[in-house]
Amino acid sequence: MAELSDKMDDHMLVASFRNEKLKEASFTQLVRKYQERLYWHIRRMVVTHDDTNDILQNVFIKVWKNLGDFREESNLYTWLYRIGTNEALSWMEQQKRRSSVSIDDTEVFTGKLTSEKDFDSNKIEWRLQQAIQSLPEKQKVVFNLRYYDEMPYEDMANVLGTSVGALKASYHHAVKKVEAFLKEN
Repeated sequence: MAELSDKMDDHMLVASFRNEKLKEASFTQLVRKYQERLYWHIRRMVVTHDDTNDILQNVFIKVWKNLGDFREESNLYTWLYRIGTNEALSWMEQQKRRSSVSIDDTEVFTGKLTSEKDFDSNKIEWRLQQAIQSLPEKQKVVFNLRYYDEMPYEDMANVLGTSVGALKASYHHAVKKVEAFLKEN
């Protein structure tokens, strides 16, 4: 197997992926480079570790199938975040459809979060996660991308396929709702 540099930039990763001899090594490098960032991006949307791992696996399967056709009109990480975001949103939509009982989403979230070993309900992070999970899906995604990933609005517009102005408004409303939730609780 051909060896690739750990310092390979995204353009070189995509180019080497297109070389059949370097395909597997370059994909492995891509996974190493972006796996953790994508994991936490998805985890903040779906909460549980197991669900996040399942979605992340689907993301990398799609990347493997489509990276050869990536036109590099956007940054690679923007393209990866778009796939991750779409996969997480699709998963959340499937969960809503599967749920035949009308249960408050916040209660479902609290149950999942309480069962996760990494969360302590006495910490402010837990309350922040409750506040974020109470947001509508689009505001949740926008808040997570901006607050946690510090993604510029222009990149977010590429990931979510919407305007910068709409994203700024969505983030503003999300912040206000999170603040109100934290003050009430």
